[in-house]
Parts: sequence; C-alpha cells; structure tokens
Amino acid sequence: MTRQCGSGTWRAPRSPSSAASTPAPRPWRGCPAAGGRTTPSPWGAQTACRSCPGSLVACGREEKKVDAHRGALISLKWSFDGSALATAGEDGAVKVWSRSGMLRSTLTQMPQAVYSVVWSPDCESLLFACGPKVHLKSIQAGQKQVEWKAHDGIVLQLDWSFVNNTILSAGEDCRYKIWDSYGRLLFNSAPLDHVVTAVAWSPTGKHFAVGSYNMVKLCDRTGWSYCRESPEAGSVFAISWCNDGTQFACGCGNGSVGFASLVDRMISWQNMDVTLDESNAITVHDVLNETQEDLGDFRDRVTDMSVAYGALVVTTNSQCFI
Repeated sequence: MTRQCGSGTWRAPRSPSSAASTPAPRPWRGCPAAGGRTTPSPWGAQTACRSCPGSLVACGREEKKVDAHRGALISLKWSFDGSALATAGEDGAVKVWSRSGMLRSTLTQMPQAVYSVVWSPDCESLLFACGPKVHLKSIQAGQKQVEWKAHDGIVLQLDWSFVNNTILSAGEDCRYKIWDSYGRLLFNSAPLDHVVTAVAWSPTGKHFAVGSYNMVKLCDRTGWSYCRESPEAGSVFAISWCNDGTQFACGCGNGSVGFASLVDRMISWQNMDVTLDESNAITVHDVLNETQEDLGDFRDRVTDMSVAYGALVVTTNSQCFI
C-alpha cells in the first residue's frame, strides 16, 4: 500500500491479501477549505457542502443556500439512490432534505451534538451517533427507534456498507468496531494509541480503512489488519474511497491530503498462486510444477481478479479477461 501526504511518500509492507494494484498517484498539496468538506453527488456535477455556520449550499455554482442547523453542520450524506440528503449538527438535530434542498423532515432532536449520520443500504433508515450510543431510526413516521451503546466515549464516525450490510463505528475510547444491522457486535479492536477519528468501507465491501493521529490502517471485512502506516500528517479526519475500491484519499490534520493505493494482491486455488504487483502486472505461479508465467502489464488498472476451476478472471476499468 503506497501513500502520499503532501509531498511525502510512504509505502506499506507487501501483503498477500492486499487489494488490486494501481499506479502510484502523484503527490498533491491540498488544504481543506475553511468552509468544510464536500460529498460526491450521485448524479454528476452537483455536490453538497457542509459549512461551519450551519448552512447548506451547492458547491461549484451555488443553486440554493439553506439555514440547516443552529451551530455547525457536522455530517451530511447523500442516500444511495441519490434521492435525499441527511444532515446532522451541533444542535443535535438529524434532518432529511430533498435533492432540491427542501426540508422533508426533522427525524429526531437529540440533547447532544450528532457527529455522524449514514443511510441504511435500503435508504429506509438513518444511523446516527450521539454520545456513546448509536441510534437507528426509520425515515417513516411511527417506527420504533433502535439504539445501543457502542463505545465507552463519544462515537465520532460511522459507516454502513452497501455490499456486506455491516456497520463500522469509531470512538473516543480509541477503538473501532464492526456491527451487524441489528446492533450485534462482530469485531472489537484493541485500543489504539489515539482516538479513532475516521473509518470508511471500501465500495467492494472487502476492506475498510481506519484513521487516527499519525496513523492509517487497512483492514479486511472481518477486522483483521493488513498493514499500518504512520505518516506525519496529524489526525486523519476523513477517508474517501474511489469507486473501484483500489484507492482512497485521507483528509489530514496538518492541512494535507493523503492518497493510498492498494497493491500486491495474491489469490490461490489448488496449486496455483496468482499475484498482482504494484506495477499492475500479474504473475501465475504453479507451485507443484515450479513453473511461472508473467501475463505482462495491463493497459488499464486492474480492479479485481479471481481464480477457480482452472480459469483466471481479471477485470480492469474497461475490460474483462479470462
């Protein structure tokens, strides 16, 4: 896993379980705007932006500005189908908006700030964090709200995988945890050195990334850690994956943006080992006959591969090879 923060480059140890390889991205110096972060829009150029005064605006060409919350607007998420936007803020309110910026409902009013809000995969419920608890509430009126204590400190980040339907949480107790959709604990990490400030599922549901102070981890879906890096970048406050799950970006406390590429993936079937290296080349090794075949470099980035029943299937951004 290769990472770049500002103008620095750092590389993780090779891991046989790491995901698909990509060419190393170029270093980029970035400073988050004082107004806040942006969230990609499901329908193209229009995006939503959260800002400190609690207003909601469209980035790029401003189409509408709405007074959404009293105090800071801390978290906002588009629904998976792109039909609605959820927001949460310092005032403890969780609200649902139409894509045109009209308030549909104030889902709940909590006594404390809500630090994270995410949609359920079916877009029928919202999961949000307040204090040490996680709350699950349907957007339909009259439905009972479910809650459970997730951490010993304040829950800072949540994420819900559309693919595997499991929930990530991160808290001030320096732990990250995995839950099923009923609130049953599936994995509880050992305490880290610092507060966990960011967690994010890969779009494939096979991996997730964890961010803390001067630390980024890559884990598989069960919570097992592939590798850990220690960039001198301050706390990692946000993690965003690319659509094919081969790269992610980190918003860092020192004002820089870090990039990570998942490299050196290995899969096995019977006596065959298939390795994808960081130069985007695939090697097939027959352990029994001690033969090796190099398939060469692919024109496009390899996003996934699978081997079984005597066949190797490789997908790139534009092609599928068998």
